[in-house]
Amino acid sequence: MKFVEMSATGFGEDNLRTVEADAPRPGPGEVLLRMRAASLNYRDLLMVRGQYNPRQPLPLVPCSDGVGEVVALGEGVRRVAVGQRASPIFASGWLSGPPTAQTTRMTRGGPLHGTLATHLVVPAGDLVIPPAHLTDAEAACLPCAAVTAWSALVTLGGLQPGQSVLVQGTGGVALFALQIAAAMGARVIQTSSQDEKLARTAAMGAAAGINYVREPRWGRAARGLAGGDGVDHIVELGGAGTLGESLRAVRPGGTISLIGVLAGGSAPLNITPILMRQIRVQGVFVGHRASFEALCAFLADNPGVRPTISDTFGLGEAADALRHMAAGGHFGKIVIDLSQ
Repeated sequence: MKFVEMSATGFGEDNLRTVEADAPRPGPGEVLLRMRAASLNYRDLLMVRGQYNPRQPLPLVPCSDGVGEVVALGEGVRRVAVGQRASPIFASGWLSGPPTAQTTRMTRGGPLHGTLATHLVVPAGDLVIPPAHLTDAEAACLPCAAVTAWSALVTLGGLQPGQSVLVQGTGGVALFALQIAAAMGARVIQTSSQDEKLARTAAMGAAAGINYVREPRWGRAARGLAGGDGVDHIVELGGAGTLGESLRAVRPGGTISLIGVLAGGSAPLNITPILMRQIRVQGVFVGHRASFEALCAFLADNPGVRPTISDTFGLGEAADALRHMAAGGHFGKIVIDLSQ
């Protein structure tokens, strides 16, 4: 087998190395996957650079998203069969219900080894069967990015047809949120720094777009586009740097799903509107297996909702893929092909 790991010498793309070793064997209750594809999330970039968890023990195989084929079963496994395609969930052992201290510590791509490997052993209970109509590259984008969007809007958010949703940016989670919300009959407002990207989101179902470079105080514009009272649900991917504008945009009693920290993790913030307008600020920690399975059922019923693949790299090009993500020019997901 081959895998990419962050070496014990330290963090950073320059310390990634490709390693060859014997393929592992599954133990009781475990499954061996021959991985076909992995995909990158911004979390992976932060992890590799030591910004997500500076105390992360090394070496570490990065990345949390991926899909593979079941090639061997450990003793007692009945849930999946050899030859099936399957994806591991983000937080090992989190099957349903609220997260626990244990499940938040059992995440792939740190502290557990991740999906950037040709072979991976996982507990059988961690596996979900992705929709058959998706390609391997598309299926590899589901476990973290798509489940996060689904959890925010549906599992936790209870999105209803006719509601308004504001989505920040055009990364993986953002485009999943756009497509899911539009397919459910919501009116989507998209923000981006580029008109070209806004045009592409309009073609994907966004009803309106805001260029936040031209309109840095975009919260007021979003409130107007939502009818004046404000947006029902905001998918907040910027973090502390954009939360102030989200508070201006959201309606009284509305929801802000706090997912990313692309614009920073800390900033001065007036929290009075949260109290005075009864705004719900919901942290979203990806999601459990039940959410992943519900998402897959939704995708099977809505085959037009598909992951948007921006770029594809090989296993040995993982450092280049991460640098490409850091540059910010991608639209959608960056995939690592593990099939070769």
